[in-house]
Amino acid sequence: MTDPLERPLEGKAAIVTGAATGLGARISVGLASRGASVIVNHLPEQAAAAAEVVAQAAQEGGKAVAIPADIGDTEQLGSLFRAAADQFGGTDILVNNAVRPILKPMDEATEEEFDASFRVNARAPFFAMQLAARHMRDGGRVINISSHTTGLFFPRYGLYDGAKGALEQFSRVFSKEIGHRGITVNVVSPGPTDTPEFRSRPPEFIASLERMTAFGRIGRPDEIVSVVAFLASPEAGWVTGQNIRVNGGVV
Repeated sequence: MTDPLERPLEGKAAIVTGAATGLGARISVGLASRGASVIVNHLPEQAAAAAEVVAQAAQEGGKAVAIPADIGDTEQLGSLFRAAADQFGGTDILVNNAVRPILKPMDEATEEEFDASFRVNARAPFFAMQLAARHMRDGGRVINISSHTTGLFFPRYGLYDGAKGALEQFSRVFSKEIGHRGITVNVVSPGPTDTPEFRSRPPEFIASLERMTAFGRIGRPDEIVSVVAFLASPEAGWVTGQNIRVNGGVV
C-alpha cells in the first residue's frame, strides 16, 4: 500500500508550464516523486531537455509526459488541458511557472518588449486559470510562480515586475471566484535560487543577493519545490489567495 505521507499527490494530475529547464523542471520532478502524474510543458526546441525531465520523474517513481506548446497562444495552451484529460483523465494541479524576464530601464523598453513580457508572465497564466475554471476537477490547486522582486523595486525590473504584479492580483481575485469548488489559488514568489540560469549571472550580483538574505546564501531549488508541493497537497486546503515569498527573508 502506498504511504500517503510519502506520496500525498497519488492519483492527482498536474500541468507545469515552462517545465523543461530550471525551476519548472525541478517542480515537475518534485510533484511526480510525490505521486502526481505530470504534463511537462516545453517549447518545441526544448524537446531533449523535456525528455530528460520525464526520465528523471520516472527514476523518482513518478509519471510524466512532455507536451510542446507555446503558452502565449491560447489554442496551444488549451492543448495542455486536453493532454491531461487524454493521458490522466483530467487536471487537479496547475503550476503557472513559465517566465519571460525582460530586464531594462522603463524609458528604454519597446512596445514589442512590453507585449512579450506580459504575453508570457501575465496573459498566459490568466488564460490558463480560465481554462482551469472550465476543466479542473473540484478540490484542485492553482499555484502561480511570481518573484520576490515585486516587493523590491529593483531598477530595470519594470516590465517583469509589472507583469508579475498583475499575476499576483489575478490570483487573489480568482481565489474568491473559484473557491466555492474547493479549488485553492496561491502564489509562490521565490528569491534568488541556485539554478543554472541564475548561476550564469555575474558573481558580484549573486554575492550581493546572498548578503540580502537572513542566511547569507541563495536558495536551493528543493526549498521552492517543497512549498509548491505543500500548496498542491490535501494539507493546504485552507490556504488560498496567499503570496508566499520563499526568499530567505530578503523582503
